[in-house]
Amino acid sequence: MSQDFASFILDEASRRGASYTDVRIVSIENEVLNIRNGSPEQVELQGLRGFGVRVIVNGSWGFAASVDLNRDEAVNVVKRAVDIARASSRLKKRDVILAWEDARRAEYSTPYKKDPFEVPIEEKLEVLMDAERSLAACSPLIKTSNSYYRGYRERKLFMSSEGSEISQTITWCGGGIMAVAVRGGEVQVRSYPSSFRGDYSTSGYEYFESLHLADHAEEVGMELVKLMDAERCPSGEMDLLLTGDQLALQIHESCGHPTELDRVMGTEADMAGTSFLTPDKLGRFMYGSKNVNLVADATVPGGLGTFGYDDEGVKAKRVHLVREGLFVGYQTSRETAAALDLKESSGGMRADSPLSLPIIRMTNINLLPGDWKAEEIIEDTRDGILMMTNRSWSIDDKRINFQFGTEVGWRIKDGSREALVKNPTYMGVTPRFWGSCDAVSGDDWRMWGTPSCGKGIPGQVMYVGHGCGTARFRRTRVGLI
Repeated sequence: MSQDFASFILDEASRRGASYTDVRIVSIENEVLNIRNGSPEQVELQGLRGFGVRVIVNGSWGFAASVDLNRDEAVNVVKRAVDIARASSRLKKRDVILAWEDARRAEYSTPYKKDPFEVPIEEKLEVLMDAERSLAACSPLIKTSNSYYRGYRERKLFMSSEGSEISQTITWCGGGIMAVAVRGGEVQVRSYPSSFRGDYSTSGYEYFESLHLADHAEEVGMELVKLMDAERCPSGEMDLLLTGDQLALQIHESCGHPTELDRVMGTEADMAGTSFLTPDKLGRFMYGSKNVNLVADATVPGGLGTFGYDDEGVKAKRVHLVREGLFVGYQTSRETAAALDLKESSGGMRADSPLSLPIIRMTNINLLPGDWKAEEIIEDTRDGILMMTNRSWSIDDKRINFQFGTEVGWRIKDGSREALVKNPTYMGVTPRFWGSCDAVSGDDWRMWGTPSCGKGIPGQVMYVGHGCGTARFRRTRVGLI
C-alpha cells in the first residue's frame, strides 16, 4: 500500500512538471516518562503518521506535507509543492543541481535485543520511581528530583523519481536522573549519566537497563550535597580537562554546527547563526592541533545519529571533517555538495517528522580516540581543572567565541584530583581552543546521544550523537575573568 501510494505521488508530480520528486511516508512512536518529586509528571505515548513531498520545478524547490494518507489529499499536496516551486523559481538566483547519487532499493533497521515498546509501562515507571526515591532520600537539601525515560521509533519509506525505494526503521531509547539542591540563595545541580534528561542510544530497552539509574542515584545525590560546601572554581589560565559528557557538547556546538554547509552558505542562520568555516578555508585552515581528528559518522553502532540512509536516499557513511587538525570536510546535502563541486553528499539530510522539510543535520560527530588513557592525562597534569556534565553554554553567531559552565569540577594538582569545585566555567575561541588540545584518551571513548538538537525555521528537533573520551586543553581561561 505505501509503495503504491508513493508511486502515485511520483507520477502525479511528474505529470505536473516536476523534474525531480521524492516522497517520505513516515510513522513515529514516542514514549516519554518523567518522575518528579515522587509522582509521575509526564506519561505520554505520542504518535504521528504522514507524508512529505519535495519537488524541483523550473530549477527550484517546493515542499508540502499532510497527515491524510489518501489519493485526493496526495493530489492536493503535490499541487501545493509544485505551486511553491514555481513561485520560488521567479526569484531564484540559480537552478538547483543535485550531486549524483545511485538509485537504491534497500531496507535498514537499527538493531536491538529488547523492544522498548514491548516492555510494560509499569516496569519502566517502577525503575524510574526507585531511582528518583533513592536520589531524593540523600538529603533534605534536595528540593527537586527527577528521573527520565524516552523510547522512540521511526518507520519510513523513501521513494524518488530517480528510482530509489528505501524502507528504514530507527529505534532508540535511554534516560537519566537529575536533582537540584538549595540552601539559602545557592542552587546546585547534578545529573547522571549526563545533563538534559540523560543519555540515549540506537539500541533497545537493554540500553536503558544498562544505565542502572537507581544504583547511581545515591552517588549523584551525595556529590550534589558536597557541592554546597565545595570551593569555588578558580579564575585564571590553566590546563582544562573535559570528560566525555561535557566534551560531547563542546564538539556539538563548536565542531558539529560550524561544519554544516547550509550555515556556511547562509541558507540557515537560526539558533546561533552561520559559521566561520568559509569555503576558502577548506583544505587550508588549521582548525586544531595534530591531536584533533573529527568525523561525521552515521555508521557507528549505537550512535544516536546512526541510520542506513538519509532523507535524500544517500547511504550512511563516515566523512572526515578535521584530519590531524586540518579542516578537510563539510556536512552536506546533495544540493550544497554540488554547489561546491564536491563529488557526493555527506549523507546528513534529515527531517524530524514527515511534515518537515529535510535539512542538513549532524549525524554522529566524533572526536577519534587518541593514545592516552584518561587517568594518564590526569597524572600528567601539574596544574589544572577537570570539568564534567554541562550546565550552561553560549556561543556566538559564527561559532567562534564560546563560554560553557559545568555541574562539577575537580582541581588537579601534581597529577591527582584534589578539591571538588563548584560553578566551574571556561571560555575560548574555537580554533585557538582546539589548537591547544594536546591529549586525547582512547580507553574511555564512547558514544553519547542527545535527542534535542534544535535547528531551522520552523524549528526542528533532531537526535544526534557524539563519540569521545577525555581531552586536555592547555592554558584555557577558566572561572570569572
